[in-house]
Amino acid sequence: MNKPHKANGIPFLSAGGDMGAHISAMAWEETSLGPITEWPTSLRTTLSLILHASLPMCCFWGGEQICFYNDAFRLHLEGNEKQPVIGKKGSEAWPEIWDFLEPKINKVLDTAKPITTYNQQLSFNQKPGKKGIYKTFCCSAVFNDEGEVAGVLLTFTETTKHDKAQQRLEESERKFKILADAMPEFIWLTDPEGNINYFNRSVYNYSGLGPEQLENRGWLQVVHPDDREENIRLWEKAIETGQDFLFEHRFKRHDGVYRWQLTRAKPQRNQSGEILMWVGISTDIQDQKMFTYELEKQVRERTSELLQLNESLKKGEQRYHLMVEEVQDYAILYLNRHGIVENWNTGAEKIKGYKADEIIGKSFSNFYTEEDRKNGLPQKLLKRAIKNDRAVQEGWRVRKDKTLFWASVVITAVHGQNNEVIGFSKVTRDLTAKKEADDALKEKKIELEQKNNELQELNKELQSFAYIASHDLQEPLRKIQTFTSRIAEKEGHVLSNYGKDLFARMRLSAERMQTLIEDLLAYSRTHNQEGELKKTSLRNIVAQVEEDLAEELLKKEAVIDFQSNYELLIIPFQIKQLFHNLITNSLKFSKPSVPLRITIDTEVVAGSAIENKSLLNHKNYCRISVSDNGIGFDQQYSKKIFELFQRLHGKSEYPGTGIGLAIIKRIVENHHGVITATGELGVGATFYIYLPVES
Repeated sequence: MNKPHKANGIPFLSAGGDMGAHISAMAWEETSLGPITEWPTSLRTTLSLILHASLPMCCFWGGEQICFYNDAFRLHLEGNEKQPVIGKKGSEAWPEIWDFLEPKINKVLDTAKPITTYNQQLSFNQKPGKKGIYKTFCCSAVFNDEGEVAGVLLTFTETTKHDKAQQRLEESERKFKILADAMPEFIWLTDPEGNINYFNRSVYNYSGLGPEQLENRGWLQVVHPDDREENIRLWEKAIETGQDFLFEHRFKRHDGVYRWQLTRAKPQRNQSGEILMWVGISTDIQDQKMFTYELEKQVRERTSELLQLNESLKKGEQRYHLMVEEVQDYAILYLNRHGIVENWNTGAEKIKGYKADEIIGKSFSNFYTEEDRKNGLPQKLLKRAIKNDRAVQEGWRVRKDKTLFWASVVITAVHGQNNEVIGFSKVTRDLTAKKEADDALKEKKIELEQKNNELQELNKELQSFAYIASHDLQEPLRKIQTFTSRIAEKEGHVLSNYGKDLFARMRLSAERMQTLIEDLLAYSRTHNQEGELKKTSLRNIVAQVEEDLAEELLKKEAVIDFQSNYELLIIPFQIKQLFHNLITNSLKFSKPSVPLRITIDTEVVAGSAIENKSLLNHKNYCRISVSDNGIGFDQQYSKKIFELFQRLHGKSEYPGTGIGLAIIKRIVENHHGVITATGELGVGATFYIYLPVES
């Protein structure tokens, strides 16, 4: 056997590192390449380039594709038992990846055109335990001295760090979407020009619209028509000036109901001050608006700009932190599967009193009362969220300073890629003020019910007193009337004309007193709804009153014109009293020597068409109008005439007690209606009665 030739002192191998020394020491005369001194210039030139390069490089030469590489490439192969494999065929050196490399090498050998492969995970002869190495490499042709393709040069660049950054970006985006979709608020993002490019799930659930319906300016269809113009003006102003957008407007829910929202959007800028994006949050403030009649701002000023690792990663990180950190009226937490706090926002610090470093790493059960912890409420809520994906609960919670607050809590299960629960998002809102207001309202309601009961008892006593008093007062009046009649009859011939005049006045006063007592008794009886509601023809009731007042109507040559035969659910005897008093009122205030004409008409009208706050918009009412051609009254007294004991004329001119119209008003109110009047002096008067129609 020939002694191996040591190729020492060859110039192109000088300073070629460990791999240069290894090539120099090999017995190449025993290989198909032959002695180094006989190698073609192109091979030696290529190896000189490879051995002196700082980038990992590898070369496959000749038909057998003999393998060469440099020290930089060897760093990826240290610790492998195959090391080194210089001088071996490529298929023998790296059989584990040859199926992947060979087609690319052959293609370059055939076409002489370079091939580049990006972010390819390779595992040839790598360090033990080093996994997931990604490389970008280029295969290029190496020509021999005759200009023919004799080999392939591979230049490698490791891209593992870039790939991990991409994975971090995707994970950040995924967390953002999970937490954003768990938020009850509407969260949206826009480009620097204000074009919305993201909505969270709450927007779609609320509006019932899909992404294609909300794209461009389709979101304006959700905004109340009266708010759109101002919405657009303020939004365009914010885009133009770069100032925060803040607006209160109404959003249309999928069922057509509008609810008030407080929307705030803040521009996010880079280090040069250029706007990269806008972040918007819309919060439902309908309940607060109804309860306090005054909107309170739901979101405070946003935090300062966030640092950016790189532009793409910053956007994802920015979304996550903006959503979690900047909402101050909600405590937003992320819990691991065992209920340990892993994330803490500004709202949580504001509501619960803990700073992040005081609570992160501890159980969320610290926020629950001792009684709830004993009953296992925190664990029950987590189990409910695992089972139903969501757990909602209201109850007392404990702040850091041991004070209590009433909390509304939503715990949402967060699932991993295999649909396994990996943690929970927990959103807490402080409703202590609302709770106290609700409790106070309940107390007031109970107190009001007690007062109503007391008033009802008092009213019963007053009615009983009015009845007894009026009944007992009539007895002495009857005696006065009897005695005055007897004196006038038996002793009248001995009385002077003055005495007779006094007796006549006494008798007239007693008659007026009796009329007043009878009217008071009638008024007291109409204080509440007596009798049973019955569907009754108004025409029949007017006919009965007409028969009762036949003599008076004849004296006044009065005619009642009532063509309608409308039936209404009423208390018959009270409505009869109503028509009796109205017709009597027309008779009393008729013009002398002018035949009286009374016109009665009915019409069904909608409550919304009647300008009276006492009537309900969603109900229909029967409008009964009673008009006459009497002396009328000045319109300025249209409300005063219904007050008790109110008279517009003297007793001597027009007799009466001033109670008749007050009784009418009480009867109408007993039927949950209203009465109004219009008049003109010398022309006549019209009374309008509105009684609810049975639905």
